[in-house]
Amino acid sequence: MCGVRKNEKGKLYSLVYGQATSLALDPIEKKPLYHFHPGEFILSVGTKGCNFFCKFCQNWTISKDLNAQTEAVTPQFLVERAKKLNSFGIAYTYNEPFIWYEFVLDTARLAKKEGLKNVLVTNGYVNQEPLRNILPFIDAMNIDIKSIEDKFYVDTCAAKLNPVLETIKESAKHCHIELTNLIIPTLNDSKENFLKLTDWIYENLGDSVPLHFSRYFPCYKLNIPATPVSTLEKAQHIAKKKLKFVYLGNV
Repeated sequence: MCGVRKNEKGKLYSLVYGQATSLALDPIEKKPLYHFHPGEFILSVGTKGCNFFCKFCQNWTISKDLNAQTEAVTPQFLVERAKKLNSFGIAYTYNEPFIWYEFVLDTARLAKKEGLKNVLVTNGYVNQEPLRNILPFIDAMNIDIKSIEDKFYVDTCAAKLNPVLETIKESAKHCHIELTNLIIPTLNDSKENFLKLTDWIYENLGDSVPLHFSRYFPCYKLNIPATPVSTLEKAQHIAKKKLKFVYLGNV
């Protein structure tokens, strides 16, 4: 379903190992990570494909276009490039990094050995065993929690909520994490959504994990009008009653 693996005689092979669609030096705040190396830049890389089918995908030109142009890169190239650009590490982002898990693991292992930090920007949809295998090499993660309602994941992303929550809880034990919630009018913007999300974070992670409420704009297959800023401000007001660090994005 992800479009980037093939089955040959019962074995799965990656079609995107070392194939990058995007490579840039970004502010770490763009990930968004506000409490990890603030004010610094990080080499950021992504490939194509995704394990979600979000109707509102903001990066659909690479996550859904399997004909997107790529350039071959190696772990060694990325580590050398990061050092040359004075980047403090490498961020695996733009599309879903777990899609090219083998390449990210190889690169993260080498980067760690060379004294660089590794950052994942992810939807968190991964099995626990591969997650535990890669976490020793990961220094920070921004994890999307698209909704606190499983129905949203099923209807809008063709996925499930619980694996994401398990990823968040496990990752928080090993590295710095921040969470992002993209607020979409009529789909996940109710007061009940904000209260339930805030309560889950507070009860499972404490009050100090940064939460980013991000503004949605019409994109890909969803034409709902853009989220009013007042809705994000309402969400921030609710979350701040229990959480110390609540930010607004895309405003």
